[in-house]
Amino acid sequence: MNGNRYYGVRVEGAKYGVGFGSALAIAISYTNNHSILWAIVHGILGWFYVIFVALFR
Repeated sequence: MNGNRYYGVRVEGAKYGVGFGSALAIAISYTNNHSILWAIVHGILGWFYVIFVALFR
């Protein structure tokens, strides 16, 4: 039973991590491009866009 509880915590952590990555990507994208369309696209990419900006800008 303790193993199931640990699994639930891991799923919740992953869910919030993806949400935070998408929100961060949207904020960075809108700040750089001032375009809602690009912010949506980069929000879908999430952490990939955040890492790209950190490495190449």
